[in-house]
Amino acid sequence: MSQLFVRTGIHFTSRQQALAHIAEEMLAKGVVHDTYPQALLEREANFPTGIALERHAVAIPHCEAVHAKSPAIYLIRPDTPVAFQQADDDGEIAVSLIIALIVENPTAQLKLLRRLFSELQNPDTLEALLSAPETALAARFQETILMPEPCEQA
Repeated sequence: MSQLFVRTGIHFTSRQQALAHIAEEMLAKGVVHDTYPQALLEREANFPTGIALERHAVAIPHCEAVHAKSPAIYLIRPDTPVAFQQADDDGEIAVSLIIALIVENPTAQLKLLRRLFSELQNPDTLEALLSAPETALAARFQETILMPEPCEQA
């Protein structure tokens, strides 16, 4: 089972600043190797993770499993949307929720990504995550995204 970290009430001026923050925090938590920050930046540059949904946009930054020490999810709800490159387009989108994945098993990573895409397609799920008080955000994420089908490390 992944550790879940949550942060709200933070402002980023760019996606690079958001990614640097994720890298620093995950290093401090001890869930990634020293290679993670550079790998995360390179992965995002080559394979953007911004996803436009019905009412909002999310970003799901991640990198290869070799950079992880233990599975974790870092859920960030910034004060103002952050511009990320779209995954399927050359344009940028304003992201309201960042879900950084640290997965040490590639099979589990695919399973978790599919689960996220599936659940986030429901506008009510994303609205619930965006409107939840900070103290309830982790529980809401677990209930809506992780609980229906627990993410196990295969």
